[in-house]
Amino acid sequence: MSEEKQLIRVGHSPDPDDAFMFHALANDKIDSGPYRFTHELQDIETLNRRALDAELELTAVSLHAYAHLTDTYALCACGASMGDDYGPMVVAREEWSVDDLKGKKIAVPGTMTTAFLTLKLLLGDTFEHEVREFDEILNVVERGEADAGLIIHEGQLTYGEQGLKLIVDLGKWWMQETGLPLPLGANAIRKDLGKETMEEVTKYLKESIAYGLEHREEALDHALQYGRDLDRGQADEFVGMYVNDWTMDFGERGRAAVAELLKRGYEAGVVPNPVELEFVG
Repeated sequence: MSEEKQLIRVGHSPDPDDAFMFHALANDKIDSGPYRFTHELQDIETLNRRALDAELELTAVSLHAYAHLTDTYALCACGASMGDDYGPMVVAREEWSVDDLKGKKIAVPGTMTTAFLTLKLLLGDTFEHEVREFDEILNVVERGEADAGLIIHEGQLTYGEQGLKLIVDLGKWWMQETGLPLPLGANAIRKDLGKETMEEVTKYLKESIAYGLEHREEALDHALQYGRDLDRGQADEFVGMYVNDWTMDFGERGRAAVAELLKRGYEAGVVPNPVELEFVG
């Protein structure tokens, strides 16, 4: 009689880069050994909030949110989404300077997102914010329900199609400030699984990422289901932005970027405590 496999519930966003990353695990393209992976697709802010209750064994989280999760989760060394001189953007109907954003109402995809933390590092407390669904923010700005919008995911490629103007690319701003890529998202694994299971599950995650990169067209076919209005070329570009060498491993520079981001967040009073980073894999 075969031994029952250990259930690993995985949370990730319904967007092309996460779908690309998890394609091999979601569609049984690799042997997952003694583990059975199930997938729960929700927007990143919902996953951040669920992680506060340690609901899932393996979950995508914002690096900002991870600052609140260090007692219960460690970071997988693979699975990062890094903005290497690009990242979340603030867009508006008018061609404004960054200073023009002060006093404005900005629609944001969640207060635990790294995008929001980075915006706070740039603007401090000089703006109002309103939380909206990440895939509605372009429409919210276009309709005039907010003065500007903080966009993540594929909106970074499509905002111009709705006549909106780029005010600031936070990934570019961060690179100019620090010389480092902007670490946006990661995968976190629950510590109560124990060291051996944490290492093994992280290994399967890394195999899934490697499979996608080695079978790009096949993984892209899967990812396109979550591309909303992206055509194949745009989806391929977007996946390339956030599933790449950084995703295989943070590396020394990527880890330094995480440490710098959370240190600055703490110094600015946005992150509540100094963060002791713990990586697995």
